Amino acid sequence: MMILLVVIALVLLGIGVPIAVAIALGTTAAIGASGVFGLQVVPQQMFNALNSFPLMAIPFFILAGHLMQAGGISERLVRFGNALIGHRTGGLAMTAVIASMFFAAISGSGAATVAAIGAILVPAMLAKGYDRGFTGANQAVAGSLGVIIPPSIPLILYAVAANVSAGDMFIASILPGLVLTTSLLLFAYAVSKKRGYVGTAKTTAGEVFTSFRKSILALLMPVIVLGGIYGGIFTPTEAAVVAVFYAAALGAVYRQITPRKLMKALTDSAVTSGTIMVIISTAGLFAFFINVLGFPTQVVETLTAMNLGVIGFLIMANLLLLVAGMFIEAAAAILIFVPILLPMATAVGIDPVHFGVIMVVNLAVGLVTPPVGLNLFVASDIARVNLMTLSKAVVPFLGVLALNIVLVTALPQLSLWLPGMLGGGG
Repeated sequence: MMILLVVIALVLLGIGVPIAVAIALGTTAAIGASGVFGLQVVPQQMFNALNSFPLMAIPFFILAGHLMQAGGISERLVRFGNALIGHRTGGLAMTAVIASMFFAAISGSGAATVAAIGAILVPAMLAKGYDRGFTGANQAVAGSLGVIIPPSIPLILYAVAANVSAGDMFIASILPGLVLTTSLLLFAYAVSKKRGYVGTAKTTAGEVFTSFRKSILALLMPVIVLGGIYGGIFTPTEAAVVAVFYAAALGAVYRQITPRKLMKALTDSAVTSGTIMVIISTAGLFAFFINVLGFPTQVVETLTAMNLGVIGFLIMANLLLLVAGMFIEAAAAILIFVPILLPMATAVGIDPVHFGVIMVVNLAVGLVTPPVGLNLFVASDIARVNLMTLSKAVVPFLGVLALNIVLVTALPQLSLWLPGMLGGGG
């Protein structure tokens, strides 16, 4: 039955059918052919996959991000980032990284981060003489911070699929996110130094303080979200609702959200949320059926017989996730591979929270690798550079991302130290 499921799904994917539909049809066909269940189990399990309180956080965080974007937050974050570091060699390239880190702590989405920050900084970098390919690649890769820096939609999905605390996942990803930010800053500086990309005019301490004061309300949002979760004030789902009200209030304070912008934010949030929920429901059906077949147990038994150990398993898992991320959207990849890989990880003694961070960092690379890399498409459109040129320009950045995968994989405490210090989340 597993072979039938995989064959049908791959054939459908090969002819351009969306992955959620391919998974649903392949699994439904396999269920029908098995004769174990009636087809009524299909809608039942798809509904069960969505019947989860923590999943409610996803549409609320998505809406909060869109409201923040509509409220002119990205401009304020860019000004603050530029005031901090814009005067240095490669200042605009590094500002793109810093501003993306700030916005990532608001949006939870890689593509949204690229669009919001790139719309401001990409034209500025091009006007300053930066190479078009490097400009687009730098913004695309900086946007991948959107799925690593909390709150992050993939982190929530992993928490639900792995039955771990979303709060712990948020806290566990902070240090890896900061390490990736630092490495991207160093890389942008090194490239800019070599190519002679000079910085902008040096800002005074007063100008830095002014830009900070104008962006402080936006920067407080992740503090409120994570502080509220770990302070026991609200759950991650309730935190998402608080984030929506905070974003709406901030838009009113800044007087940036018009009725037209509000309608667009609501529409875009509904479309994005609907797409993710369809993927979740079909992946839930897939997870149910492979568990009925006993596939994860068989895989664990095979791994045990192969005696790969921790290092062997981690190498295999990283390679698998990197390849999967090139062809499968991150949300789908998490929900497909968690039921398969997590039992194997725990069997060799890997902490589920640590493995979740490894998985998300790997899949963040998929955002900037063709053919499915969503960040590449967004950056290509903003920078007005063809996808082939942009894909070539991204290659040097992949070395930086690979180094971060190695660090996150080899140093469990990078992910587990903060959750351990804070004693667990909600």
